[in-house]
Amino acid sequence: MTRAALLLALLCIGAGWGFTQPLAKIAVSEGYRGFGIIVWQFAIGVFVLGVITALRGRRLPLGRAPLALYAVVALIGTVLPNAASYQAAVYLPAGIISICISLVPILAFPVALLMRLDRFGWVRFTGLVLGLTGVLMIVVPGSSLPDRAMLAAVPLALIAPLCYAFEGNIVAKWGTFGMDPIQVLLGASVVGILFAVPLAFVTGQWITPPAVFRAPDWAIVVSSAIHAFAYAAYVGMVGRAGPVFAVQVAYLVTGFGVLWAMAILGEAYSGWIWASLALMFAGMFLVQPRKIRRAAAAALVPPGPSANI
Repeated sequence: MTRAALLLALLCIGAGWGFTQPLAKIAVSEGYRGFGIIVWQFAIGVFVLGVITALRGRRLPLGRAPLALYAVVALIGTVLPNAASYQAAVYLPAGIISICISLVPILAFPVALLMRLDRFGWVRFTGLVLGLTGVLMIVVPGSSLPDRAMLAAVPLALIAPLCYAFEGNIVAKWGTFGMDPIQVLLGASVVGILFAVPLAFVTGQWITPPAVFRAPDWAIVVSSAIHAFAYAAYVGMVGRAGPVFAVQVAYLVTGFGVLWAMAILGEAYSGWIWASLALMFAGMFLVQPRKIRRAAAAALVPPGPSANI
């Protein structure tokens, strides 16, 4: 596969994942909420990833260690971050959520230090400072957001990247017990349904599929399918070009997320938001490690809306 073909594939993956951000905004536009959406994301993920796994001639490992990994990935990789993100999407523009998601590699650095997986470095610390400064440029200036009441929802949008940062480091530390990333995500989707269904009923967020699909219903189906196929392509990219190359999709996911939100939802942003995006990109560049110890960890937690299964 030529470098031009790899770059084109990376562009398509980034565009696809970025497209899921405005779809999330559409999904919550008429009353659907997090846990109900997550149930059907898991269900669609099980179908798509199950077919892919079967076509590859693989099986889903069971046992104490794999089941524990599935549970961890399901909870901190989908249930918690997605519930927070969908709630944030009720109040925040989709583009702002895309920018917040770009904090994943930036927040992964202090989490790695906390878990003793990395060593302190001033260059990467500078990247962390730039990323956090980018967040401040969203929440501090009075003209950064269309409505100052949106400020209360910004912390909700920051829960997802923090969860993904912990997820990636947990996988890097304990591994995947010989499973490939698609097997892990399939297992997490199966186990995740067991968490999501009771939560959807208890919170009154259960979604019964309607006889006639509306825009939010199609948004859930399309975003879930896009993620499953984009994820499979991303894993293939890691195998062909290496995790250091593939992880650059983070920039494309954020950039396309903002552009799709502008094109589909008609969103517009202040100069403060564009400056914040520039700082986030600079921070992402500086915190990227020169070498990624475990390709499985890099493939399992792509830097973007990775858990929108």
